[in-house]
Amino acid sequence: MSSANIALLGAIAGFTIYLGLPLGRLRTPAPRLRSGLNAVAIGILIFLVWDVLTHAWEPVDEALSKHDWTSVASGGLTLAAGLTIGLAGLVHYDAWIARRRAVQARPAGPGAATSAELAHRARSQAGSLALMIATGIGLHNFAEGLAIGNSAAQGELSLAVLLIIGFGLHNATEGFGIVAPLAAEGERPSWPTLLLLGLIGGGPTFLGTIVGQHLVNDTLSIAFLGLAAGSILFVVIELLAVARRSGPKALTTWCILLGLLLGFATDAVVTAAGA
Repeated sequence: MSSANIALLGAIAGFTIYLGLPLGRLRTPAPRLRSGLNAVAIGILIFLVWDVLTHAWEPVDEALSKHDWTSVASGGLTLAAGLTIGLAGLVHYDAWIARRRAVQARPAGPGAATSAELAHRARSQAGSLALMIATGIGLHNFAEGLAIGNSAAQGELSLAVLLIIGFGLHNATEGFGIVAPLAAEGERPSWPTLLLLGLIGGGPTFLGTIVGQHLVNDTLSIAFLGLAAGSILFVVIELLAVARRSGPKALTTWCILLGLLLGFATDAVVTAAGA
């Protein structure tokens, strides 16, 4: 199979993320349904954090078994740096955005800020969270693309194709995770917004497939996986705060469990491909 065909299949695997994104266009659901959708997304993202960290730790674990302390140190420090930048970086970025919103929300005089304008600002917080989710998933998908490209570069074409199928199924659920904050706030995104979110979340799979065919590098993969894990963990923390405010505990718990099970079910396809 040619490099162009592998790249094309990698693009298909990434852009299956659009299968889940249109759920964000549904009319504003009932409060309990919104809480349930938000909780399902939390479950999917919790699974992704575990999945990403597992893959990021694999090269370090292998180096430990071989007593390759140089690789252990470089891989461990790379993972720690990626996690720190992905998680703490977003915390400080979010605080900076909050300060800007606070300044913008101060009325300059009587009638300076209408209730509609304030509602729009509140809704934009859900849009920012959706963008953060798409960015974190994009980093994760770039690393997945590297795995596809690496398999093809090493002549393991059947594994590469099976990974493409597995990642494609997996990405379909990630699309829903991106739009969940918008659904939870009752904000209906435009089609151009969904197109942009899909490009950010799914496009890196295509880019990673191209890079992976020409560059096999564990450190690069660990770095992107660490960034992805940190950013997705930040989003999980934010969505949990939303769930605690708006959703009944029993409903939230069962829907988080459902999201976790969906994550494991789609990942089983990737595991079967590896076998």
